[in-house]
Amino acid sequence: MRDIATFIKLMARNRVGFVGLIVLILLLLMTFVGPYFVPLDTQTKIDEIYQPPSTKHILGTDHQGRDIFSQIVNGGGELLYVAFLTALLSTFIAVTLGSLTGFLGGKLDSMVMWFTDIWLTLPRFPILLVLAGFVKLNAPFVLALLLAALAWPGLTRAVRSQVLSLKQRDYVEAALSLALGTRHIVFAEILPNMMNYIAICFTLAMTQAIYDQVGLVMLGLVPFASNNWGVMINLAWVRGAIFYKDSLWYILSPIAVIVLFQLALVSLTRSLEEVFNPRLRTGH
Repeated sequence: MRDIATFIKLMARNRVGFVGLIVLILLLLMTFVGPYFVPLDTQTKIDEIYQPPSTKHILGTDHQGRDIFSQIVNGGGELLYVAFLTALLSTFIAVTLGSLTGFLGGKLDSMVMWFTDIWLTLPRFPILLVLAGFVKLNAPFVLALLLAALAWPGLTRAVRSQVLSLKQRDYVEAALSLALGTRHIVFAEILPNMMNYIAICFTLAMTQAIYDQVGLVMLGLVPFASNNWGVMINLAWVRGAIFYKDSLWYILSPIAVIVLFQLALVSLTRSLEEVFNPRLRTGH
């Protein structure tokens, strides 16, 4: 409990970051707990098509008269799960490769960086579009694996640069003189001093994964296995919602919640910097 209280206290030192944390928690509660209280509206009601917000329908209705708020509540679970899994896999690959190549150097460093540079020159989203035509993206893990395979190179170079800087520090040289081994030096001496950077990169990887998913769903390249925010945007487009003056809430609601989630993550990074970097706390 003391650790949790300390963490909250550190997060609260930056107001913007703390607000981002609160918004993020509320969105996660809405996404993963809300469906138990707000069931998904699947009934077509022709007499209620594109209704404006009211006490009955907080965010109005869609092209079939279904409640938009229930779709928002039930539409983020799979999207956020894939984003989290993508960020976890890509960060793990990048941190492992970047730290080892930066510390060991030599031929391993040259070979990995050569491959990374080539991978970075490839256009990411067009490759996703091509691969989506050959790989069935009907399983969240498969989609996350594909997104992670395209997301790790940039972070790998960034982690490597940080390791090259940190390995010149006195505590690393002391560990080398004591022959503590590569595994101990990299994972016990260097990486703990990069946690703020890794945490920030993790959150940014999540935001990119969400954009990639929504883009793929918007183009109809991911099967509509379940309702999600990307599906709502896709249906708003293909059903011609932009041509109806009363469909504004249907179009903007999924976009707004995605933007709000991204903004909460980016704001959260401002507090994470203070949590993992004690030097920033001296200014308060």
